[in-house]
This record gives sequence, structure tokens and C-alpha cells, in this order.
Amino acid sequence: MAVFHRWAAYLQDPEKVARFQRLCGVEPVLDWRSGASEQAQEQRASEVFLVNGSCLAPQADGEGDGRRRLQSAGGAREKGNGWHSNGMKNGMLSGETCAAESQQGPPEDGKEHRWGMQRMPRRNSLTGETVCQAFRIRSRFFYYLFTLGTELGNELFYILFFPFCIWNLDAWIGRRLIIVWVLVMYLGQCTKDVIRWPRPASPPVVKLEIFYNSEYSMPSTHAMSGTAIPLTLILLSYGRWQYPVFYGLVLAVCWCLLVCFSRIYMGMHSVLDVIAGFFYATLILAVFLPAVDLVDNFNLTYKYAPLIIISLHLALGIFSFTLDTWSTSRGDTAQILGCGAGVACGSHMNYLLNLMPDPSPEALPLPVPSLTVAVLGKAMLRLLIGVVILLLTKTAMKKVSIPLACKIFRIPCDDVRQARQRMEIELPYRYFTYGMVGFSLMFLIPSLFGIMGLS
Repeated sequence: MAVFHRWAAYLQDPEKVARFQRLCGVEPVLDWRSGASEQAQEQRASEVFLVNGSCLAPQADGEGDGRRRLQSAGGAREKGNGWHSNGMKNGMLSGETCAAESQQGPPEDGKEHRWGMQRMPRRNSLTGETVCQAFRIRSRFFYYLFTLGTELGNELFYILFFPFCIWNLDAWIGRRLIIVWVLVMYLGQCTKDVIRWPRPASPPVVKLEIFYNSEYSMPSTHAMSGTAIPLTLILLSYGRWQYPVFYGLVLAVCWCLLVCFSRIYMGMHSVLDVIAGFFYATLILAVFLPAVDLVDNFNLTYKYAPLIIISLHLALGIFSFTLDTWSTSRGDTAQILGCGAGVACGSHMNYLLNLMPDPSPEALPLPVPSLTVAVLGKAMLRLLIGVVILLLTKTAMKKVSIPLACKIFRIPCDDVRQARQRMEIELPYRYFTYGMVGFSLMFLIPSLFGIMGLS
């Protein structure tokens, strides 16, 4: 046991993360508020300055115990309230001071400066954080490569990848991929909020992606999805499609490694977090993957499947978290569960109406179709039209569900940001919004494609 603790402490050391970042060309700009500007102007023209960080800000939602809460900039995806007895909040040392957002690091002329400013970290619209840490990127290649890797675990990727699989490749595989993804992400999110380990300490770590900084660290859900999705894709397609398995394995390994290393590069996870996420996802697949066929068959054929699915997913979202302060964990988990429920209900409707039928066993394995201009153009057209409809559906449901939930629960909606942090608003609006997105993905949009002659 002592050996295990030593290895765990070794792999969780933030200095390991900082070394990897320096190896890949990420360097902090030290004391840039007090004279580093002149020094930075003497650097090579190829160097790029970016700005990020987190700072202490008053808690805006009025919940919890009134302590000051460290908040991070960016879109809300990963979360946690992050308070610990040692005064650290998810990797940020207590007592750090913050600069005004207008102080965006050393000014620099030329294209490199504009490139850097275009890559400012996104803000979390629910918390309103301040940017305050500067860093230098010496390698654009690694920056773009690992930015791509981390995007493979973000909403933008999911809203492109899953529709592409279902509309253009194989709906049978797409349904099962989403079942696995929902389970893996749900267990990962719940485990984070049970263990409640902080992010790697900064300094020495440089946070390139601070909009994830408010989430707990163990395990890495990016590593979990980056392991589960490609591995499940290979296991489900093997024997169903005629393709060289070796190339599939190479793709899966590269996918997994890119996502895992990107989390360390971004400064969001320790080596231990990523390793734990990989093995946790592998364990879930080993236990659950044999039952995926049963779950999918239940979703399709059982008479009362939609009622059971909606009730079960909603109950899991309600009873999963009992946080004393607001956290985006609750909303993101409801988002995942809602999407899974919507896809399952859409699959049930397709089965009842005999839409998108699965190929017969005699037709397997399926040949890979030739990539002609017509086939590729039709696939891209389906993706473009479908994703636009999904985004419009998401926006419309959000506009309707938030005021409606506020009216039902008699909560003032003058301050939408504060209203969205209430459980009574956050859970139903996210669940039903993304439930409708999932239902549109699986049933409404494919039906529209049939009417348009694009199926």
C-alpha cells in the first residue's frame, strides 16, 4: 500500500505536467505586469503570447456558505466547487492576485500578436471570470495538435461526430456508441464529484484551457471518452464492415493518445488523472459492452421503453449530486442524460415506423462504399443541414424552457445567469433541451432527409 501511495503521489506531481508543457513549448511569462513587457518585446518574432488564468471572485449565485470562490474563464463543460481545506481551489494557489482583463500581456506587433489574441480562452457565461495569467507558445504545431486533441472531448465534436455516424455511416453503430458514451460520461462525472481531487497546482502548471478549471480532476473524463469512443467503434465495426482492422487499431490508438496527452498539455490534468481515466473507461467497457445489445434491443422493441428511459434518466440527473454550492457538473450531467434519452426515444420511433432499418445478418459484413463526388457531397449536405437544425433546435428549446421553468417554479428570471444556477431551472432546461436535440438527431432529421430525398 505504501508503494501505491508513493506512485500515486509521483504521478500526481504537478511538476510532471509543467515539464511536459515546457517540453512542448509552453512557458509562463513571469512578472509580466511589472516590467516583463520590455523584455518580451526582445523575443523572437515567432513567439506568441496568450493570456489565461483564474482569480478569486465573489460567488454570484448566492448559494453556499458565502466564501469567496475561485472561478475560471471559459465555456461551462467541466465543473466542481473545488474548495479544499488547504485553501486551494482546483489547482490555483490561494492568495493569487488577478490583473484586469485589459492587461493582456506584453504588446507585440505583427501577425504573431494577432494570432495570439484570436486564441483567447473562452469564458464561462455562468460565472464571469477574469483572465490574469500570461504564457508564451513557442510551438504552433503542438498548440494546434493538442487543441484538436482536447476538442475531441468537447460538445462541438460530439455534435458533429455522432450525427455523421448516424446519418452517413451506420445508425446501428451510432446508437450503441451513444449508449456507451452516456454511461462512461455519467460515471466519470459522478466519480469526480465523489473523489473531489483538485486540478494540478498553478504554478508550476500553466492553464491553457481555464474554462474547465472549475471541475474536479480525478478521473479525466476527456481521457475516458477518448478511450471509450474509438475502442467501442473498433469493437462494434469489427466483423460488421469490411476494412483493414490494423488501420482501425492505429486510428484508435492515435485518437486515445492525442486526447490523453492534450489534457496534460493544457494543464488541466495530472498524469495520474489521465491514466485513471483510461483504465476506468476500459473497465466500464469490459463490464458493460456485452450488455449493449440488450439495452439497444430494449430501447427499440419494448412497448413502454420511452416512458422508462425518460423517467430513469431524469431520476439519475436529480439524485446524482447533492452539492452545497453551484457546480456545472449537475447541468452537464443532465445534458448528457437528456441527449441519451432523446436518442433512445428516437430509436424507438424509428423501429415502430420501420425507418432507418438495420441491415439483415445475411448482408454482413458490409462493404465500404466507394467515395465518389456524389456520395461525399450528399454526406456533407446531410451533415450541414442536420447540424444547422440541431443548433436551431437547441437554441429554440433553451429560449422556451428557461422562462417556462422559471414560471412553473416561481423563480424570477430577470437575471438569467442566476436563474440557470438553480437546480429547479438547470435540470429541466438542460434535460429537455438536449433530449429534444437527441430526438431530432435520431428521428426528426432522418425523417426530413427521407422527404428531401437525402436518405
